[in-house]
Amino acid sequence: MAFPLSPSTPLRLKPYSTLRLLSLCSNSFSKSRPFPPSAAPRRPFHPSAAPRRRCFCTAITAALRSGEAIETKKSELGDPPRGEFGGRVGEFTKRLKISEIKGSPDEGLGLVGQTLTVVGWVRTLRAQSSVTFIEVNDGSCLSNMQCVMDSDAEGYDQVESGLVSTGASIWIQGILVASQGSKQKVELKVKKIMLVGKSDPSYPIQKKRVSREFLRTKAHLRPRTNTFGAVARVRNALAYATHKFFQENGFVWVSSPIITASDCEGAGEQFCVTTLIPSSGETTATPIDAIPKTENGLIDWSQDFFGKPAFLTVSGQLNAETYATALSDVYTFGPTFRAENSNTARHLAEFWMIEPELAFADLDDDMACAAAYLQYVVRHVLENCKEDMEFFNTWIEKGIIDRLTDVVNKDFVQLTYTDAVELLVKSRKKFEFPVKWGCDLQSEHERYITEQVFHGCPVIIRDYPKDIKAFYMRQNDDGRTVAAMDMLVPRVGELIGGSQREERLEYLEARLDDLKLNKDSYWWYLDLRRYGSVPHAGFGLGFERLVQFATGIENIRDAIPFPRTPGSSEF
Repeated sequence: MAFPLSPSTPLRLKPYSTLRLLSLCSNSFSKSRPFPPSAAPRRPFHPSAAPRRRCFCTAITAALRSGEAIETKKSELGDPPRGEFGGRVGEFTKRLKISEIKGSPDEGLGLVGQTLTVVGWVRTLRAQSSVTFIEVNDGSCLSNMQCVMDSDAEGYDQVESGLVSTGASIWIQGILVASQGSKQKVELKVKKIMLVGKSDPSYPIQKKRVSREFLRTKAHLRPRTNTFGAVARVRNALAYATHKFFQENGFVWVSSPIITASDCEGAGEQFCVTTLIPSSGETTATPIDAIPKTENGLIDWSQDFFGKPAFLTVSGQLNAETYATALSDVYTFGPTFRAENSNTARHLAEFWMIEPELAFADLDDDMACAAAYLQYVVRHVLENCKEDMEFFNTWIEKGIIDRLTDVVNKDFVQLTYTDAVELLVKSRKKFEFPVKWGCDLQSEHERYITEQVFHGCPVIIRDYPKDIKAFYMRQNDDGRTVAAMDMLVPRVGELIGGSQREERLEYLEARLDDLKLNKDSYWWYLDLRRYGSVPHAGFGLGFERLVQFATGIENIRDAIPFPRTPGSSEF
């Protein structure tokens, strides 16, 4: 297929020219495509398919086919076309991605000889005397597509003039051939190239390695690096596997509120949500006197949006319990917030939580569910993110694949908090935080147990002291402990925390009184114990810690796309 092209014309689409180009291709697209059906493995393809989903790419294709220059003066167009009345919306089809070409068992050799189209961003460009090598990545996988280009290719002058550079986005069409190099099985012999968006010379992510601290200041660009692209794909796989596990096991997903008037953990480290302070640009010039007060000089919350203090939630658990007492098994998966002024590698102010809740269940059921869930999602990542996991195994944490494989294959160990404390005391190891019964176990204690004592096997510690756990946990018969559990894993320490919930009204009310928590704020939560109460249990998993565990990334700020930490809310 030969398409006329003006190679010296850079791609610059204006709103009206884009609409015009779309109208040009709407009827003819089904007759000719930039690549044959056989070039797109593992996807349905029909010769009569309607226009592809991406109008931008469709506009490019139309321009190539029509031979027009990409830029058209607005005055030549008149009013933008509105389409045929009652016209049909085109069929959604998937664009060919590099992962589809190189992700097959033969790494693309089965497609050799076919004409393919690739779009993406330039990772590197090497110009030699007779040939130019361009590494293109579209984010679908770790591998780049090596594109080999000589001076006969249409659009070569855009490369020669320096318009195509690292960071630029490009459209490339060529023939897939067996690679003569050893790093890849196939490469693309370029026939046509088009610059989609040029990259300024100040582009900060070049081939040289930069620190992750630096990349946090470039959070909008760091997904283009190998490390953060791989983290994003593994995070996506873990989220998909999370929903898949719970859906396959009969759980119902519940959207828990982000704004709440109650504190699930009773810690008081919450972000306040208020309209008493003027919004947007007025905030920096708001005098204290502008905040309404009562006669006693206190903030008059009755004039606030919700009529009382409201906060960003620290957990969706309490809301999940309401639905568990109606639907039996539910889970939440959403953002939570903690106003803890901590700058460690383990804490974020905004993070995502996975919180299942099981009705007619006790602590043993809860531990079994947590273990099954973790093994399921880890297995999914090992089976479906092999290239990314090999990258982490080589560059981030050597041995991570073996460590995760152990989690999938080994039985989990459980022991009581009392036994764990005794074990730590008898070890005679010098810990930064001394160990005694009644203390909250620290990360160094948790990692010692799972890494040293049980040699990398996940460990569940149960039956914690009542005084260091939340009000909603069920009191054990000894009166000193509650039916709580923490799952510990190597490198991370605590990954999952859960408990059997207190289903007895009188015990729950007494616990609220002991902690001096306002029972009026929990009236609806107490109602669940009045009307058909059942034994139930659940756990919470910080999703970013799971990403850390699965990738070996040391700092939790690198496990989330845009970290929120004290003093930092950019992007």
